[in-house]
Amino acid sequence: MRILITIFVGLIIGIVAKLLVPGRDPGGFIVTILLGIAGAILARWVGRQLGWYKPQDPAGFFASVGGAVVVLLLYRLFHRARTRV
Repeated sequence: MRILITIFVGLIIGIVAKLLVPGRDPGGFIVTILLGIAGAILARWVGRQLGWYKPQDPAGFFASVGGAVVVLLLYRLFHRARTRV
């Protein structure tokens, strides 16, 4: 059940991140789920490094969306560079 919740939350976070960043988005709903999950992982890691989160704390929704936006921008950068070659 925990995996399904992670997938659902990742989808919601990925959708919000894609709505916040203008432009055409590569990838479908699987990429959106992975984007949201990666954003939450990035936000948790950065939050732990800055002392915002304890080891057992999950990242907050807004921090996860911020992390997903960063991951989306990096994904677009690498996807664009790969398609030019």
